[in-house]
Amino acid sequence: MAYDKFTVLTSTAVPLPIENVDTDQIIPARFLKATERKSFGDNLFRDWRYNADDSPKQDFVLNNPIYTGKILVAGKNFGSGSSREHAAWALYDYGFRCVVSSFFADIFKGNSLNIGLLPVTVSPEFLDKIFTAIEADPNTQIEVSLPEQTITILATGELEPFVINGYKKHNMLNGFDDIDYLQAMKAEIQQFVETSVY
Repeated sequence: MAYDKFTVLTSTAVPLPIENVDTDQIIPARFLKATERKSFGDNLFRDWRYNADDSPKQDFVLNNPIYTGKILVAGKNFGSGSSREHAAWALYDYGFRCVVSSFFADIFKGNSLNIGLLPVTVSPEFLDKIFTAIEADPNTQIEVSLPEQTITILATGELEPFVINGYKKHNMLNGFDDIDYLQAMKAEIQQFVETSVY
């Protein structure tokens, strides 16, 4: 399989209430030399996480131990800028399995779905509710159900549905990339070839 199956994710969340976060901020261009999806998480938000001497910036959220989890909650317009798929790789490699925002750049959204990182688009109002819940209690649990296509703040029970392409949903539920999807249909393809009249 290309990546872990995604069904229901229940986790605390890391808040990043910053709008217009582009892919160069997610993973700076100088770290794009590698062609394999390895160790990109080390440089996720590199210039926001570290000083020039590589010491951690104490005021950045990923360096704050009270915030943990597999869900990143971000401000509006996340993943804008260049089309580098390395941005999605870095988030996944760091340990995030879901990013929540009120708006994603289309190319970033597609790149994320291709590698098993679920982008969940919510209304601005629901996004504010999530940020408020995390601010009140960093241990707030968020449940993301891909089968039901819902995201829920468990402490209050408030939920909102989200939309996902049916093909991408199928692949994420099974941990498939596009090649895995075709491999899973190998027997059907072979049968079609054998029974087709040319």
